[in-house]
Amino acid sequence: MIEYVRSHFEGAFRLIFSGRRAQQVAALCYRQTHAGKRVLLITSRGTGRWIVPKGWPMEGLANSEAALQEAWEEAGVKSAEVQPDPVGHYRYTKYHARGGMTPVETEVYAAEVEALANNYPEGHERDRQWFSPAEAAEKVREPELKAILRDF
Repeated sequence: MIEYVRSHFEGAFRLIFSGRRAQQVAALCYRQTHAGKRVLLITSRGTGRWIVPKGWPMEGLANSEAALQEAWEEAGVKSAEVQPDPVGHYRYTKYHARGGMTPVETEVYAAEVEALANNYPEGHERDRQWFSPAEAAEKVREPELKAILRDF
């Protein structure tokens, strides 16, 4: 928990003093079905809108591995094959509960899901659901993420 809080404060601190966008990593979790690809979306804790699992890079982990860790914590992805290179990037503004905002650029890594857990760290705080990539693109708010999902 301490590492989680520390990483969030470090991300905001870096942004304030660098004048750049904060960097996050996201997992585009998917599975192949007889009907085609299905993409896993989760709800955000604050607004309940549909998003992909994402968070700050983690010391000692490649960005793709950090994205997979976020997929575990936020969506219960127990095992997945994550691609080492991002499939795209998108920008958004992170609004903080106590005011303020952080401009963020997010690297997106494709992760083919092999298993989901029923119990996971943020399972009581979020909903998760599978969508076709086209349906997922309609559910998310960020235009660049919509494009990544449509092209997936």
